[in-house]
Formats: sequence, C-alpha cells, structure tokens
Amino acid sequence: MGHESVVIAGGMPYAKQITAMRKATAILVATPGRLIDLLNKNEVQLDQLQITVLDEADQMADMGFLPVVKEILDQANLDGQRLLFSATLDRGVDSLVRQYLKNPKTHSLQNDRASVSTMEHHVLQMHPGDKDDITSQIAARNGKTILFVKTQRGADRLADKLANAGVPVGALHGGKSQAVRTRTLALFKEQDNSALVATDVAARGIHVDGISLVVHVDLPQDHKDYLHRSGRTARAGESGTVVTLSSSKNSRAVSGLLSRAGVTPKFHDVRPLDEKLMVITGAQEPTGVPYIPPIVERKSPQGGSRSGGASRRGGSKTGGYRGGNSRRGR
Repeated sequence: MGHESVVIAGGMPYAKQITAMRKATAILVATPGRLIDLLNKNEVQLDQLQITVLDEADQMADMGFLPVVKEILDQANLDGQRLLFSATLDRGVDSLVRQYLKNPKTHSLQNDRASVSTMEHHVLQMHPGDKDDITSQIAARNGKTILFVKTQRGADRLADKLANAGVPVGALHGGKSQAVRTRTLALFKEQDNSALVATDVAARGIHVDGISLVVHVDLPQDHKDYLHRSGRTARAGESGTVVTLSSSKNSRAVSGLLSRAGVTPKFHDVRPLDEKLMVITGAQEPTGVPYIPPIVERKSPQGGSRSGGASRRGGSKTGGYRGGNSRRGR
C-alpha cells in the first residue's frame, strides 16, 4: 500500500520499537499490553490518531484485556474514526460499543453458526486409554494439521510427545515470545506435512492456507470457540475436515456444544489405526524417529529471549519448532 507501519508487541525489544515509532509512521499495529507500557512511559501519544481500529474485540474480552483497551481508547483522539471488529457483541464487547463508538453502524458478515459446505465434522469416540496413540497417528498424517488443546502446558506437552514419536510439530500459544511464535508459524506454512498444537488464544492468529484437518484434542470452552478453531480449515473455497476426540463419558457435552454451533456431526467409534480412523483423518503410524527443533529460545544475558543457535531435544522447553523436511516420500 506504500504506507509506513510499525509493529508494537510484547516479546520484542523496547528500544527497537521506540526508535521505529520516532520516525514518520502512518500505521501503528499494537498489542494492548505493550502499547499501554509505552503510553505510561510517554513514548507514544495517541491524540493525533485519525483512525482507531480494535480487532478481535471479543478475544480481548476473553483474555481480560478490556480494562487496558479502555485505558488506551481514553487516550485516543476523540474526533477520529473508530472501527471495532468482533465475532460477537457479548462478553463485555457491548460496553465498548456503548462507551467508545458514537452512533455506530453495524455490518454483519455472517452469523455464529457453522455454514461452510466444504467442511466435514466428525466426532471420534474412543477408549480414554487409546487417546494418546490415536492423537499421534492423526498428527502423523500427510498434510497440514492443527490440534487444539486447552492450556499452554498441554500444548507443550503434546508437542513434545508428537515430536518424540517422529511428527514435525510446533507449539503455538501466548507463553512463547513473539519471535518464536512468528518463526513457528512460518515453518508450519512452509512444510507440506506438519502439525501445529495451539491454544484458543492462538487460534485466530493462524491464517494459513492448505490446512486440511482441525483436531479438537480438548473440548473448547463453548460453541463460539469451536467455530473459531474449526475456521482454520475449509478456507477460500477449499475443503476441510474437523474432528473432535471424545469418549462415551462426555458424548452428551459434545453433542450439546456442536448443536449450539449449528453442526450436525457424524459419530464414529474408533480404535488406533482402524479403517474408519484412517479414512476420516488419514491417520498413519508415526516414524518413531524423534524430530529435533531447528530453532530454540534461550535467555540472553540481559534477561530477554532470543531464538537461534544449536538445537536440542525437548521441543516446548526450548520454545522451538519440531521441524524438518517432509518425513515421507509417498
């Protein structure tokens, strides 16, 4: 577009960001936490803003950022244009609309129900003792796969297990530095056969073409999170498959959640490497040869983090990506 822009986000050095902002900048892209830090340090002023855009407002609310967002908006130019993008207008987002948008016009692109005709939904019911093996076999499939879990620790733990089984995999969540998150996502984009383990917080930041399978390893908190996760596949007219791992104990909860999402899935009883599992997901046995991450995250002498250097086993502990070339020639 020809406009100068600066990115302000946590996990990156303050000095470089401050230096970049002091140049003539048309567009400032910022996360709430880092921006409020710089505002409090008097390193940035927002009174001359002509346009203020708040993207993914509902996600900000879910993460507890609304007080910080309001503090930022209080310092922004009152006469400028304000745009708010959100998947929903509940969970506190409505308070932002009332307080900071004057006579707003609402434009709705779609409702909050799954309506993508090229997306298939399946619930795989299994014995709890088979879940680890089935998850590894699904992740070892050919193609790009995203596996969603509830917690950062769960993401790191699963990424370690998959990597040790021979699956090129990265973990993506808010506990990683920005540099590592950027590199992890770049490697996932580059590789034809790879897996990415992510949390809900990371879900909407994943914009990668060619993701053919989304796996709900852990159930999402509600139907809206199910839709956000599932929306990583079947993009731009492509087809995609969404599977939810379940057991007989939580089948009622799964059915209720998917019903609220507007989804009518197919239910299947599966065991490790049975025919139905392979047909639905492309599951196959992992190579068993551990993959070593090409990048690591280390603490610098100044207490910050950096990526690079020699790799070692133990993926999530280093913050790296379990990568490598395509593991199969077939």
